[in-house]
Amino acid sequence: MPGITREEVAHLARLARLELKDEELDHFSGQLDDILGAVARVSEVADQDVPPTSHPLPLTNVMRTDEVRPSLTPEQALSGAPAQEQQRFKVPQILGED
Repeated sequence: MPGITREEVAHLARLARLELKDEELDHFSGQLDDILGAVARVSEVADQDVPPTSHPLPLTNVMRTDEVRPSLTPEQALSGAPAQEQQRFKVPQILGED
């Protein structure tokens, strides 16, 4: 597999609107070439009988049961607010919506 060239890195940098110095282009082209080589090695190992996965280990969400606990009253929660309205924090409008 041919390596990624300095010109390709410069092109990618322009697309990403990044200003890279000459030494950075050389440095990143070497790094990206190493990354592409590692991906190619992984692709060689992957076989038809190995299903694609999003994570190497099975994931499960561990949720605690909801239970009512003592908490702040609305008055206590709003006590330090600079402005409040209908038991809610009042903030300046920023999107021009109601």
